[in-house]
Amino acid sequence: MTSNMDKLRDYLAEQQLDGFVIPRTDEYQSEYLAPYAERLAWLSGFTGSAGLAIVTLQHAVIFVDGRYTIQVKQQTDNSIFEYASLTDDAVKDWLHKHLKESDRLGYDPRLHTDSKLQIMVDACQRNGASLIAVTSNPVDQCWSEQPEPPCSNASAHPLQFSGESSISKRQRIGKQLKEQSAHALIVTLPECIAWVLNVRGEDTPCVPVVLSRAIVYADNRVDWCFAADRVAFDLTEHCGDTVKLINEAEFEFRLTSIAGNGHKVMVDRNTLPKKYFDLLTDHGAIVIYGNPIMEQKACKNSVELDNAHSVHIRDAVAVVNFLVWLGQAVDSEQVTELSAVDKLLAFRQQQPSFRDNSFDTISGFADNGAITHYKVTPESDKALEKNHLYLLDSGAQYPEGTTDVTRTLVLGEPTQEQKDNFTRVLQGHISLATCRFPEGTSGHQLDAFARRALWDVGLDYAHGTGHGVGSYLGVHEGPQSIATRPNSVALKPGMILSNEPGYYKEGEYGIRIENLVAVKKSEQLPGFLEFENLTMVPIDRNLIEVDLLSDKELDWVNHYHQQVYEKVSPHLSDVGVKQWLREATARIDADNDNH
Repeated sequence: MTSNMDKLRDYLAEQQLDGFVIPRTDEYQSEYLAPYAERLAWLSGFTGSAGLAIVTLQHAVIFVDGRYTIQVKQQTDNSIFEYASLTDDAVKDWLHKHLKESDRLGYDPRLHTDSKLQIMVDACQRNGASLIAVTSNPVDQCWSEQPEPPCSNASAHPLQFSGESSISKRQRIGKQLKEQSAHALIVTLPECIAWVLNVRGEDTPCVPVVLSRAIVYADNRVDWCFAADRVAFDLTEHCGDTVKLINEAEFEFRLTSIAGNGHKVMVDRNTLPKKYFDLLTDHGAIVIYGNPIMEQKACKNSVELDNAHSVHIRDAVAVVNFLVWLGQAVDSEQVTELSAVDKLLAFRQQQPSFRDNSFDTISGFADNGAITHYKVTPESDKALEKNHLYLLDSGAQYPEGTTDVTRTLVLGEPTQEQKDNFTRVLQGHISLATCRFPEGTSGHQLDAFARRALWDVGLDYAHGTGHGVGSYLGVHEGPQSIATRPNSVALKPGMILSNEPGYYKEGEYGIRIENLVAVKKSEQLPGFLEFENLTMVPIDRNLIEVDLLSDKELDWVNHYHQQVYEKVSPHLSDVGVKQWLREATARIDADNDNH
């Protein structure tokens, strides 16, 4: 990686720049990047999904969040990079320490939002330095073998999966825009465009979208910045005659025209690139912040929820078949983290309508499991052996929905410490799963339920407890979440989230138990909400310390396993696999721990 850093610094010096900011994102604020946009990985070797590097002519730092503190040190050269936490204060402090008066710090305005960039604006002003928008990204100029941007076709996402027509969705959005006296909503997040137009694609790994931009008007019209020859369906028949295809030049012209006419424009400050934000404000637009698509997309309709229930059963069939294979294979052949990933994918590919993984499978054996978002490589690949923990976090994309499930397994016999810690994670999972809460409650207010059993013995985990999940879209979506980080967005019926507390002992093992849940109205308490499990995969009973569980917690485990068997077993064709599932979900008796 040294040669890449040298190339970049030489180029910066030629351009009279004293530094450059490299975020881990693309021009659409995507989480999963097409290969051409992996600029941070090209420079540093770091492949995590969240990161930021700042490079000056003498220094370099890479900021990551709590999920990647171990991984970043394994993948990058500490003689080149300093390491810091990905927080506003840490970024400000580093810039204050290393920027000098009159320094010119470059950034690509396509890759940053106005809200995130403000941190660096403040730091530069404090030091008397300048933040310079570049018209050509220095990394792109230095990356001689940079892949071409993707160009997959857009396909229609039919009503049997979407549950609502594009025209109906745009009418709801238009109504909200009119209530705010907004002329239009500027949309640059591909998942939002995919949802509102009922289209899907293959431009990014794991997320079935095409990279595009759009302007959604209050009168239900849409200007879609996308190539006509990439639309693999009848656009008028699918979306009506008010969706117009335009190119990038026309998109920018439309923005300037809207702004020049003094219209009020709604933008998502967290996703709109700084380039377009400046274009609007420089031409006089009245900007208001918001994105009605996000919440509408998050609240699944009845068709999407019915599909989610059915597709999780189908996905569970694949995972159960894998678990049976794994238990047999570790006794008869060498199984590695990578070969396990391949085998699980093969089982999923046997399921009707399987399209792709919903993220890169986390297959972490022993100490690799302690790396929260570990990504196995040929260099890190380990053989699975007896008497260790194995953490498997995986998911899939089907037109009916998106899945995400984590199970921690013991191959052989666990230690007492592992059982105790696993059971405390399970207690946190159950506490959240069974929580009832009044309407208007945010996920932030519920986060502590999942941590209480760990906190009781001085343990914790450095990641969120729950993220939103799309419907055949991103496995991570907002605006809802369950986390220590403040988030005032109320949970609403139809939202799908993960429930995934964990514990990670660095250098030894990792534990995480994850189900997807749907928010629904409580049947017992008017004005209250609760969660309904979607994931139907057994929890490893060999890791449960029954003596730690209350009667209610044990009842939950037994009831959950009963549901798993009743829903999944009818779809298992192999008698041996069905028998395995019966044993894996057998009732646990508190007085006679028979697991």
